[in-house]
Amino acid sequence: MRVYADQAATTKISSRSLQAMMDCCKEHPGNPSSLHEAGRDAEAVLEKARSEIAAMLHAKPAEIYFTSGGSEADNWAITQAAALGTKKGKKHLISTAFEHHAVLHTLEALQKQGFEVTLLPVHEDGLVRPDELEAAIREDTALVSVMYVNNEVGTVAPIAQIGEICRRKGVLFHTDAVQAAGHLPIDVEAGKIDMLSLAAHKFHGPRGVGALYVRKGIPIGNLIYGGGQERGKRAGTENVPGIVGMAEALRESLEDRAQKNARVLQMREKLADAILQIPKTRLNGDRKNRIAGNLNFCFEGIEGESLLLYLDLQGICASSGSACTSGSLDPSHVLLALGLPAEVAHGSLRLSLDETNTEEEVDYMIEKLPAVVERLRAMSPIWHDGRD
Repeated sequence: MRVYADQAATTKISSRSLQAMMDCCKEHPGNPSSLHEAGRDAEAVLEKARSEIAAMLHAKPAEIYFTSGGSEADNWAITQAAALGTKKGKKHLISTAFEHHAVLHTLEALQKQGFEVTLLPVHEDGLVRPDELEAAIREDTALVSVMYVNNEVGTVAPIAQIGEICRRKGVLFHTDAVQAAGHLPIDVEAGKIDMLSLAAHKFHGPRGVGALYVRKGIPIGNLIYGGGQERGKRAGTENVPGIVGMAEALRESLEDRAQKNARVLQMREKLADAILQIPKTRLNGDRKNRIAGNLNFCFEGIEGESLLLYLDLQGICASSGSACTSGSLDPSHVLLALGLPAEVAHGSLRLSLDETNTEEEVDYMIEKLPAVVERLRAMSPIWHDGRD
Protein backbone atom coordinates (compact mmCIF):
# COMPACT_ATOMS: atom_id res chain seq x y z
CA MET A 1 0.00 0.00 0.00
CA ARG A 2 1.12 3.55 -0.71
CA VAL A 3 -0.11 6.25 1.66
CA TYR A 4 0.25 9.93 0.85
CA ALA A 5 0.30 11.71 4.21
CA ASP A 6 2.02 14.91 3.10
CA GLN A 7 -0.96 17.00 2.04
CA ALA A 8 0.53 20.11 3.70
CA ALA A 9 3.41 19.98 1.22
CA THR A 10 1.21 19.73 -1.86
CA THR A 11 -2.00 18.07 -2.97
CA LYS A 12 -2.98 16.10 -6.04
CA ILE A 13 -4.86 18.24 -8.53
CA SER A 14 -8.56 17.39 -8.48
CA SER A 15 -10.35 16.03 -11.53
CA ARG A 16 -12.60 19.08 -11.65
CA SER A 17 -9.69 21.51 -11.50
CA LEU A 18 -7.79 19.60 -14.17
CA GLN A 19 -10.84 19.44 -16.42
CA ALA A 20 -11.42 23.19 -16.02
CA MET A 21 -7.81 23.83 -17.06
CA MET A 22 -8.03 21.51 -20.08
CA ASP A 23 -11.27 23.11 -21.23
CA CYS A 24 -9.68 26.54 -20.88
CA CYS A 25 -6.64 25.52 -22.91
CA LYS A 26 -8.85 24.16 -25.70
CA GLU A 27 -11.55 26.81 -25.79
CA HIS A 28 -9.74 30.01 -24.77
CA PRO A 29 -6.22 29.98 -26.25
CA GLY A 30 -5.95 33.75 -26.68
CA ASN A 31 -3.77 36.24 -24.78
CA PRO A 32 -5.97 38.26 -22.39
CA SER A 33 -4.12 41.44 -23.39
CA SER A 34 -4.93 41.04 -27.10
CA LEU A 35 -7.67 43.21 -28.59
CA HIS A 36 -9.14 40.61 -30.94
CA GLU A 37 -12.01 38.27 -30.13
CA ALA A 38 -9.83 35.41 -28.88
CA GLY A 39 -8.07 37.82 -26.54
CA ARG A 40 -11.36 39.24 -25.27
CA ASP A 41 -12.65 35.71 -24.62
CA ALA A 42 -9.53 34.87 -22.59
CA GLU A 43 -9.83 38.12 -20.66
CA ALA A 44 -13.46 37.36 -19.84
CA VAL A 45 -12.51 33.93 -18.52
CA LEU A 46 -9.68 35.44 -16.46
CA GLU A 47 -11.90 38.08 -14.90
CA LYS A 48 -14.65 35.54 -14.19
CA ALA A 49 -12.14 33.47 -12.21
CA ARG A 50 -10.95 36.60 -10.39
CA SER A 51 -14.53 37.45 -9.40
CA GLU A 52 -15.19 33.90 -8.22
CA ILE A 53 -12.07 33.77 -6.06
CA ALA A 54 -12.81 37.22 -4.65
CA ALA A 55 -16.34 36.16 -3.69
CA MET A 56 -15.04 33.08 -1.87
CA LEU A 57 -12.73 35.31 0.19
CA HIS A 58 -15.45 37.95 0.71
CA ALA A 59 -13.32 40.40 -1.26
CA LYS A 60 -13.79 42.56 -4.35
CA PRO A 61 -12.42 41.44 -7.74
CA ALA A 62 -10.17 44.51 -7.99
CA GLU A 63 -8.52 43.44 -4.72
CA ILE A 64 -7.18 40.15 -6.16
CA TYR A 65 -3.77 39.97 -7.86
CA PHE A 66 -2.61 36.68 -9.36
CA THR A 67 0.89 35.41 -8.58
CA SER A 68 3.03 32.32 -9.11
CA GLY A 69 2.22 31.05 -5.61
CA GLY A 70 2.28 31.76 -1.90
CA SER A 71 5.95 32.69 -1.57
CA GLU A 72 5.68 35.38 -4.24
CA ALA A 73 2.53 36.74 -2.64
CA ASP A 74 4.22 36.87 0.78
CA ASN A 75 7.25 38.66 -0.64
CA TRP A 76 5.12 41.18 -2.50
CA ALA A 77 2.90 41.96 0.48
CA ILE A 78 5.73 42.46 2.95
CA THR A 79 8.05 44.48 0.73
CA GLN A 80 5.22 46.78 -0.36
CA ALA A 81 4.00 47.28 3.22
CA ALA A 82 7.58 48.15 4.17
CA ALA A 83 7.79 50.64 1.29
CA LEU A 84 4.54 52.28 2.36
CA GLY A 85 5.79 52.45 5.94
CA THR A 86 9.00 54.13 4.85
CA LYS A 87 7.03 56.95 3.23
CA LYS A 88 5.38 57.59 6.61
CA GLY A 89 8.58 57.23 8.64
CA LYS A 90 7.56 53.79 9.93
CA LYS A 91 10.28 51.13 9.73
CA HIS A 92 9.19 48.60 12.37
CA LEU A 93 7.79 45.22 11.30
CA ILE A 94 6.18 42.55 13.49
CA SER A 95 5.83 38.84 12.77
CA THR A 96 6.25 35.55 14.64
CA ALA A 97 9.22 33.27 15.17
CA PHE A 98 7.60 30.33 13.36
CA GLU A 99 6.48 31.89 10.09
CA HIS A 100 7.20 30.30 6.73
CA HIS A 101 10.63 31.19 5.39
CA ALA A 102 8.98 33.17 2.59
CA VAL A 103 8.09 35.65 5.34
CA LEU A 104 11.14 35.29 7.59
CA HIS A 105 13.72 35.58 4.81
CA THR A 106 11.95 38.63 3.39
CA LEU A 107 12.06 40.23 6.84
CA GLU A 108 15.77 39.39 7.12
CA ALA A 109 16.40 41.15 3.80
CA LEU A 110 14.50 44.20 5.02
CA GLN A 111 16.53 44.24 8.24
CA LYS A 112 19.64 44.69 6.12
CA GLN A 113 17.94 47.73 4.60
CA GLY A 114 17.47 49.36 7.98
CA PHE A 115 14.12 48.00 9.15
CA GLU A 116 13.64 46.79 12.72
CA VAL A 117 11.90 43.44 13.08
CA THR A 118 10.15 42.02 16.15
CA LEU A 119 9.46 38.27 16.07
CA LEU A 120 6.83 37.33 18.64
CA PRO A 121 7.21 34.10 20.64
CA VAL A 122 4.62 31.41 20.01
CA HIS A 123 5.01 29.34 23.21
CA GLU A 124 4.92 25.58 23.56
CA ASP A 125 1.34 25.29 22.29
CA GLY A 126 2.24 26.98 19.01
CA LEU A 127 -0.27 29.80 19.47
CA VAL A 128 0.14 33.55 19.12
CA ARG A 129 -1.04 35.63 22.08
CA PRO A 130 -3.01 38.71 20.89
CA ASP A 131 -2.10 40.68 24.04
CA GLU A 132 1.61 40.17 23.36
CA LEU A 133 1.14 41.29 19.79
CA GLU A 134 -0.71 44.42 20.85
CA ALA A 135 2.02 45.26 23.36
CA ALA A 136 4.65 44.97 20.60
CA ILE A 137 2.97 47.52 18.31
CA ARG A 138 4.68 50.92 18.32
CA GLU A 139 4.08 54.29 16.75
CA ASP A 140 6.51 53.38 13.96
CA THR A 141 5.07 49.91 13.26
CA ALA A 142 4.30 49.57 9.56
CA LEU A 143 3.13 45.95 9.34
CA VAL A 144 2.03 42.91 11.30
CA SER A 145 2.36 39.59 9.43
CA VAL A 146 1.00 36.47 11.17
CA MET A 147 0.23 33.23 9.37
CA TYR A 148 -3.33 31.93 9.57
CA VAL A 149 -2.29 28.26 9.98
CA ASN A 150 1.26 27.15 10.72
CA ASN A 151 2.55 24.91 7.95
CA GLU A 152 4.41 22.50 10.26
CA VAL A 153 2.38 22.13 13.45
CA GLY A 154 -1.00 23.18 12.06
CA THR A 155 -1.99 25.56 14.84
CA VAL A 156 -4.59 28.22 13.96
CA ALA A 157 -3.93 31.86 14.83
CA PRO A 158 -6.67 34.11 16.28
CA ILE A 159 -6.84 36.06 13.03
CA ALA A 160 -10.00 38.04 13.82
CA GLN A 161 -8.54 39.30 17.11
CA ILE A 162 -5.25 40.22 15.48
CA GLY A 163 -7.05 41.99 12.64
CA GLU A 164 -9.13 44.00 15.09
CA ILE A 165 -6.03 45.07 17.03
CA CYS A 166 -4.19 46.12 13.89
CA ARG A 167 -7.14 48.05 12.48
CA ARG A 168 -7.61 49.86 15.79
CA LYS A 169 -3.91 50.70 15.92
CA GLY A 170 -3.75 51.81 12.28
CA VAL A 171 -1.24 49.12 11.31
CA LEU A 172 -1.39 47.04 8.13
CA PHE A 173 -2.15 43.35 8.74
CA HIS A 174 -0.96 40.61 6.38
CA THR A 175 -1.65 36.92 6.83
CA ASP A 176 -0.08 33.99 5.01
CA ALA A 177 -3.21 31.88 4.51
CA VAL A 178 -1.56 29.27 2.29
CA GLN A 179 -2.33 26.42 4.71
CA ALA A 180 -5.78 27.77 5.59
CA ALA A 181 -7.35 28.40 2.19
CA GLY A 182 -9.67 25.60 1.18
CA HIS A 183 -9.67 24.16 4.70
CA LEU A 184 -10.97 27.00 6.88
CA PRO A 185 -13.45 29.77 6.10
CA ILE A 186 -11.74 33.01 5.06
CA ASP A 187 -13.51 36.36 5.30
CA VAL A 188 -11.12 39.24 4.72
CA GLU A 189 -13.75 41.80 5.72
CA ALA A 190 -14.80 40.16 8.98
CA GLY A 191 -11.17 39.40 9.83
CA LYS A 192 -10.08 42.99 9.09
CA ILE A 193 -7.32 41.59 6.90
CA ASP A 194 -5.42 44.06 4.72
CA MET A 195 -3.36 41.57 2.69
CA LEU A 196 -3.61 37.80 2.31
CA SER A 197 -1.58 35.17 0.43
CA LEU A 198 -2.73 31.83 -0.95
CA ALA A 199 -1.46 29.06 -3.25
CA ALA A 200 -3.63 26.79 -5.40
CA HIS A 201 -1.65 23.57 -4.95
CA LYS A 202 -2.51 23.42 -1.24
CA PHE A 203 -6.20 22.78 -1.99
CA HIS A 204 -6.03 20.43 -5.00
CA GLY A 205 -5.38 23.11 -7.58
CA PRO A 206 -2.44 23.42 -9.98
CA ARG A 207 1.12 24.19 -8.90
CA GLY A 208 2.72 27.49 -9.78
CA VAL A 209 -0.31 29.75 -9.32
CA GLY A 210 -1.51 31.75 -6.33
CA ALA A 211 -3.03 35.06 -5.37
CA LEU A 212 -2.50 38.11 -3.21
CA TYR A 213 -5.47 39.97 -1.76
CA VAL A 214 -4.84 43.68 -1.14
CA ARG A 215 -7.59 45.73 0.48
CA LYS A 216 -8.92 48.55 -1.64
CA GLY A 217 -7.22 51.83 -0.82
CA ILE A 218 -3.81 50.33 -0.05
CA PRO A 219 -1.44 51.57 -2.78
CA ILE A 220 1.02 48.84 -3.73
CA GLY A 221 3.95 49.21 -6.07
CA ASN A 222 4.89 47.09 -9.06
CA LEU A 223 6.28 43.62 -8.54
CA ILE A 224 7.33 43.10 -12.18
CA TYR A 225 7.77 45.84 -14.77
CA GLY A 226 7.09 45.44 -18.44
CA GLY A 227 3.39 45.30 -19.23
CA GLY A 228 -0.07 46.28 -18.06
CA GLN A 229 -1.15 42.94 -16.62
CA GLU A 230 -2.69 42.78 -13.14
CA ARG A 231 -3.60 46.46 -13.32
CA GLY A 232 -0.04 47.30 -14.25
CA LYS A 233 1.45 45.81 -11.07
CA ARG A 234 2.75 42.45 -12.31
CA ALA A 235 3.85 42.28 -15.92
CA GLY A 236 3.72 39.03 -17.86
CA THR A 237 1.01 37.11 -19.66
CA GLU A 238 -1.34 35.63 -17.09
CA ASN A 239 -1.53 31.87 -16.57
CA VAL A 240 -5.20 31.75 -17.50
CA PRO A 241 -5.64 27.93 -17.36
CA GLY A 242 -3.89 27.82 -13.98
CA ILE A 243 -6.04 30.64 -12.61
CA VAL A 244 -9.21 28.93 -13.86
CA GLY A 245 -8.04 25.69 -12.25
CA MET A 246 -7.38 27.52 -8.97
CA ALA A 247 -10.88 29.01 -8.92
CA GLU A 248 -12.46 25.61 -9.55
CA ALA A 249 -10.29 23.92 -6.90
CA LEU A 250 -11.12 26.55 -4.28
CA ARG A 251 -14.83 26.25 -5.04
CA GLU A 252 -14.68 22.46 -4.79
CA SER A 253 -12.68 22.54 -1.56
CA LEU A 254 -15.31 24.68 0.14
CA GLU A 255 -18.20 22.40 -0.80
CA ASP A 256 -19.35 20.37 2.23
CA ARG A 257 -16.30 21.69 4.07
CA ALA A 258 -17.71 20.99 7.55
CA GLN A 259 -18.43 17.35 6.73
CA LYS A 260 -15.01 16.89 5.14
CA ASN A 261 -13.26 18.39 8.15
CA ALA A 262 -15.26 16.22 10.55
CA ARG A 263 -14.16 13.03 8.77
CA VAL A 264 -10.54 14.17 8.56
CA LEU A 265 -10.58 15.11 12.25
CA GLN A 266 -11.89 11.65 13.15
CA MET A 267 -9.03 10.02 11.24
CA ARG A 268 -6.49 12.41 12.76
CA GLU A 269 -7.58 11.70 16.31
CA LYS A 270 -7.49 7.94 15.76
CA LEU A 271 -3.96 8.26 14.39
CA ALA A 272 -2.86 10.58 17.20
CA ASP A 273 -4.18 8.27 19.93
CA ALA A 274 -2.27 5.34 18.47
CA ILE A 275 1.03 7.13 17.89
CA LEU A 276 1.07 8.70 21.33
CA GLN A 277 1.14 5.18 22.76
CA ILE A 278 4.76 4.95 21.54
CA PRO A 279 7.04 5.75 24.52
CA LYS A 280 8.85 9.10 24.59
CA THR A 281 6.64 10.58 21.89
CA ARG A 282 5.18 14.07 22.00
CA LEU A 283 2.62 15.91 19.89
CA ASN A 284 3.85 19.37 18.93
CA GLY A 285 1.38 22.23 19.14
CA ASP A 286 -2.02 22.50 20.76
CA ARG A 287 -4.03 19.35 20.07
CA LYS A 288 -7.40 21.05 19.65
CA ASN A 289 -6.61 24.44 18.12
CA ARG A 290 -5.08 23.11 14.93
CA ILE A 291 -6.21 22.41 11.39
CA ALA A 292 -8.13 19.14 11.04
CA GLY A 293 -5.55 17.14 9.09
CA ASN A 294 -2.28 18.07 10.81
CA LEU A 295 -0.21 15.98 13.22
CA ASN A 296 3.38 16.77 14.17
CA PHE A 297 5.31 14.45 16.49
CA CYS A 298 8.78 14.18 17.96
CA PHE A 299 10.25 10.77 18.78
CA GLU A 300 13.14 10.96 21.20
CA GLY A 301 16.32 9.11 20.29
CA ILE A 302 15.90 9.01 16.52
CA GLU A 303 16.63 11.34 13.62
CA GLY A 304 13.81 12.62 11.44
CA GLU A 305 15.47 11.98 8.09
CA SER A 306 16.02 8.30 8.88
CA LEU A 307 12.43 8.03 9.99
CA LEU A 308 11.19 9.46 6.70
CA LEU A 309 13.37 7.11 4.65
CA TYR A 310 12.20 4.03 6.54
CA LEU A 311 8.57 5.10 6.27
CA ASP A 312 9.07 5.63 2.55
CA LEU A 313 10.25 2.03 2.27
CA GLN A 314 6.92 1.04 3.82
CA GLY A 315 5.06 3.14 1.24
CA ILE A 316 4.25 6.03 3.60
CA CYS A 317 4.93 9.53 2.23
CA ALA A 318 5.44 12.00 5.08
CA SER A 319 7.73 14.89 6.00
CA SER A 320 9.64 16.34 8.91
CA GLY A 321 8.44 19.90 8.23
CA SER A 322 8.15 22.36 5.40
CA ALA A 323 8.86 20.99 1.92
CA CYS A 324 10.71 24.24 1.21
CA THR A 325 13.43 23.29 3.73
CA SER A 326 13.58 19.54 3.10
CA GLY A 327 17.24 19.72 2.09
CA SER A 328 18.34 21.37 5.33
CA LEU A 329 20.09 19.37 8.05
CA ASP A 330 19.12 21.92 10.71
CA PRO A 331 16.24 21.16 13.10
CA SER A 332 12.95 22.85 12.32
CA HIS A 333 12.91 26.54 13.25
CA VAL A 334 9.21 26.07 14.06
CA LEU A 335 9.91 23.42 16.69
CA LEU A 336 12.81 25.43 18.12
CA ALA A 337 10.42 28.41 18.39
CA LEU A 338 8.11 26.17 20.44
CA GLY A 339 10.98 25.65 22.87
CA LEU A 340 12.04 22.12 21.94
CA PRO A 341 15.72 21.22 22.37
CA ALA A 342 17.55 20.78 19.07
CA GLU A 343 18.21 17.08 19.68
CA VAL A 344 14.46 16.45 20.17
CA ALA A 345 13.41 18.67 17.25
CA HIS A 346 15.64 16.58 14.96
CA GLY A 347 13.30 13.60 15.46
CA SER A 348 10.17 15.24 14.07
CA LEU A 349 7.49 13.81 11.82
CA ARG A 350 4.62 15.67 10.16
CA LEU A 351 1.66 13.64 8.97
CA SER A 352 -0.89 15.73 7.08
CA LEU A 353 -4.20 14.32 5.89
CA ASP A 354 -7.23 15.57 4.02
CA GLU A 355 -10.52 14.25 2.66
CA THR A 356 -8.73 12.19 -0.01
CA ASN A 357 -7.17 9.95 2.67
CA THR A 358 -8.96 6.85 3.94
CA GLU A 359 -9.48 4.89 7.16
CA GLU A 360 -7.52 2.01 5.64
CA GLU A 361 -4.53 4.29 5.15
CA VAL A 362 -4.73 5.45 8.75
CA ASP A 363 -4.84 1.83 9.94
CA TYR A 364 -1.81 1.04 7.79
CA MET A 365 0.20 3.89 9.35
CA ILE A 366 -0.85 2.76 12.81
CA GLU A 367 0.41 -0.71 11.95
CA LYS A 368 3.76 0.32 10.43
CA LEU A 369 4.94 3.39 12.33
CA PRO A 370 5.59 1.87 15.79
CA ALA A 371 7.79 -0.86 14.30
CA VAL A 372 9.81 1.70 12.32
CA VAL A 373 10.39 3.81 15.46
CA GLU A 374 11.36 0.73 17.45
CA ARG A 375 13.82 -0.39 14.78
CA LEU A 376 15.49 3.02 14.55
CA ARG A 377 15.76 3.29 18.31
CA ALA A 378 17.37 -0.13 18.45
CA MET A 379 20.13 1.22 16.19
CA SER A 380 20.44 4.58 17.94
CA PRO A 381 23.28 5.16 20.44
CA ILE A 382 21.52 8.38 21.47
CA TRP A 383 18.46 6.40 22.50
CA HIS A 384 20.47 3.85 24.45
CA ASP A 385 22.61 6.51 26.12
CA GLY A 386 19.48 8.38 27.16
CA ARG A 387 17.93 5.26 28.66
CA ASP A 388 21.14 4.46 30.51
